[in-house]
Amino acid sequence: MLHPVRKQIRVHGVVQGVGFRPFVYNLAQKLGLSGYVLNSSAGVLIEVEGEPADLDLFERELTENPPLLAQIEDISTATLDAVGGAAFSIRESVDQPGQLAPVSPDVATCAECLSDVQAAGGRRFGYPFTNCTNCGPRYTITRMIPYDRPLTTMACFPMCEQCQGEYQDPSNRRFHAQPNACPDCGPSLTLSIDVARQLLHEGRILAIKGLGGFHLVCDPFNDAAVRLLRERKKRSDKPFALMVPDVAAAEKFCFVSEAERAALTSIRRPIVILQRRPGAPISQSLAPGNPTLGVMLPYTPLHHLLFGESFSALVMTSGNLSEEPIVTGNREAAQRLAGIADAFLFHNRDIHTRVDDSVARVFVGHERVLRRSRGYAPHPLRLGFPVAEILACGAELKNTFCLTKDHYAFLSQHIGDLENYETLVFYRETLDRMKQLFRIAPRVVAYDLHPQYLSTKLALEMTDLQQIGVQHHHAHIASCMAENGVADKVIGVAFDGTGFGTDGKIWGGEFLIADFAGFERRAHFRYIPLAGGDRAVREPWRLALSYLLDTFGAQLATLDLPLFERVPSKKIATVRSMIERGINTVDTSACGRLFDAVASIAGVRDEVNFEAQAAIELEALALAGVDAVYPFEFMAGSPCQIDVRPMIERIVRDVLAAQPVGWIAAAFHNTIAGIIVEVCVRLRNEEGIDRVCLSGGTFQNVYLVERAVSRLRAKGFEVFLHSKVPPNDGGISLGQAVIANAVGRTPSSAPDPRSGRADTQETEAGEGVGRGRGRPPHFCNSAC
Repeated sequence: MLHPVRKQIRVHGVVQGVGFRPFVYNLAQKLGLSGYVLNSSAGVLIEVEGEPADLDLFERELTENPPLLAQIEDISTATLDAVGGAAFSIRESVDQPGQLAPVSPDVATCAECLSDVQAAGGRRFGYPFTNCTNCGPRYTITRMIPYDRPLTTMACFPMCEQCQGEYQDPSNRRFHAQPNACPDCGPSLTLSIDVARQLLHEGRILAIKGLGGFHLVCDPFNDAAVRLLRERKKRSDKPFALMVPDVAAAEKFCFVSEAERAALTSIRRPIVILQRRPGAPISQSLAPGNPTLGVMLPYTPLHHLLFGESFSALVMTSGNLSEEPIVTGNREAAQRLAGIADAFLFHNRDIHTRVDDSVARVFVGHERVLRRSRGYAPHPLRLGFPVAEILACGAELKNTFCLTKDHYAFLSQHIGDLENYETLVFYRETLDRMKQLFRIAPRVVAYDLHPQYLSTKLALEMTDLQQIGVQHHHAHIASCMAENGVADKVIGVAFDGTGFGTDGKIWGGEFLIADFAGFERRAHFRYIPLAGGDRAVREPWRLALSYLLDTFGAQLATLDLPLFERVPSKKIATVRSMIERGINTVDTSACGRLFDAVASIAGVRDEVNFEAQAAIELEALALAGVDAVYPFEFMAGSPCQIDVRPMIERIVRDVLAAQPVGWIAAAFHNTIAGIIVEVCVRLRNEEGIDRVCLSGGTFQNVYLVERAVSRLRAKGFEVFLHSKVPPNDGGISLGQAVIANAVGRTPSSAPDPRSGRADTQETEAGEGVGRGRGRPPHFCNSAC
């Protein structure tokens, strides 16, 4: 070696648990370089020595051809004095206090490991815990970083001589695979696969322990079994997920585009929402009244073994009672699922972190995450700016929380609806683990303004932290901005079912001019009374009555609407009295509630048993090829109000004229898309802003989104949607975090949101923050 050079290379990103050290070792061996590589709590540290040309090639390969699962965020290089030596080694991991390294999500079984499982005579034939550096459990088994076997739930399974040999062999794909195991030394099942298959064929319901929790499993061709699962799980209509062995099987039941195929077969293996084929030969109880099915492919060897040659599909739904967290422990399952499952398939590898299946859908050309969990979490979003150590507590429904540090935002896996004790325990347990895992000690806590949300109450208990309240819809828009790398002001369209406003009313049909530091509310749907609070959400006919009274007043009694035949007159009279007298009502501008009302007026659904059921069914009925738009008006003021009474009047006329429901549904969707475009054009004329962010649960509606986006783009707007973060409340914590980060640097003054009221001077401006007990408050000012 004539002119040796030594370099120190630090690699940050998802580079642990993905075969990065073996990759570096083999690359150095191939190029004849000396030095070492190790895991640290900050990432991967490499010192490498050799000829300059070889080092250049080493660095190029490192950046251009890393392992499949690696996600390199940045690489820093320093030149050191050469020390000589001929060997390259993998050293013991080093813990660097205060540093963090992102942990890999769990990864679906790779083709090579599946081949091992299916190879008769091989030592892993039929072994349900087969894995390698390219696949298998990661986040769900990790207790601490650095990611090494002693710090995972595999610590109690010492490797046998053969597995140890693979683990130490640089040429083997199980070189330093931390969960490496075989039938002689690894985890095992308590029930044979053959017995499990037989029970499923008999119509039994099984509780099967998986990667991030238990699944409840039954035969989707056995309608009695599916209906029994619904009854026992207390889940009336909400769709069950379907697992199929491969894409060919999925195509028997659903239409599958190339983009949907890519989503199904990705290493993340989410549940993908697909359009059901007419007459698909499976139980109609799987997804009642829904033209779509949630379909996923196997992602563990156990799943593949369960299918074998026996099944072309299986119901695979979360192992829990409705609205509770997924069960993870064997004893816990035996207690909580005893009334649902006929038999249990346990194993003895502990699940350290419970993680439910993710849900995605392809629309407007991209896979878009609707529930971010297994396969995605806890991979962070890299932000384009530094962030303080912040905890953002999220919202009430579809909760996730967010922790930030350096340039990263770590969203938790899907927690669920924070409406019961069990979910609250899950929230606290996950928060404690993520703070420990990523070495984050928050100094600021951000929360939703709604005073009754459990997430808000949790935040207000943290009196040792600076407390910053964030308006719900501002957080939605900020989340979309952060995900898409947008920092300047945008036109934000935030449509959903509920969100506490700065005027003490329920918002949800909002047009904002917003950036991270503040927002101005410029337009919203006209307020109508929500009669009976949450009862109105479960009974859309109450919302229909509100819109009808607002539109027709005393003349409503002269209308012979079918709605009045379906709902008892006594109930109608009671709720009408509540609305007219303002008893137990709150005003709402929520677009989600408008969808509910129209669904009821059109005769689609008067009561629901899961969130957005009426809106989902209304979308499903909307006919293609309908260009009609209903009329609407604008009410002058600051902010402007969108008056949909002309639309309601026309819908009622169409219902009375027996216009097909599908035509009414299509015209209604077209009208909402038209409102979005017209308001955005007005705001662009006033503000000179041509960037639009669409966020909120309503923008899971594919029919609406595709029409709104195409029409906005036709008008010259640059439109931003969510893809990595859910558009619903599951992504709101990201917005809370980036707003709190901006607000913490820009103090001003604002009211205390815990009072349930906003200062009258701030009512329509939107300050988005609240006062904490323990630290001086910081507030987000309006943009006006």
